[in-house]
Amino acid sequence: MRIQILDRAERDLIEGFHFYESQGLGLGSYFLTSLYADIESLRIYAGIHSKPYKSYYRLLSRRFPFAIFYKVGENAVFVYAVLDCRRNPSWIRDRLRSVRESN
Repeated sequence: MRIQILDRAERDLIEGFHFYESQGLGLGSYFLTSLYADIESLRIYAGIHSKPYKSYYRLLSRRFPFAIFYKVGENAVFVYAVLDCRRNPSWIRDRLRSVRESN
């Protein structure tokens, strides 16, 4: 199965990288490596995660407090957002709503 990371989700990953890199040298790279490994696992496990926000599945990262929000298409997985779980749940809901309206 093909995985497509949408532009906004890529920006989320870049923002996370900059945050963790500012916390410690090399931590941003470790963040990206970990999150991309989590995303890659969707090739096998896509569609088994809970759907706490409407039609988005949520994969929780194994090493960082981040969630990967995605949808499963016929032949692909579409990653819509990669968000920090420490954020206010209403902020996450609004963010996912804005992604849905822009697509």
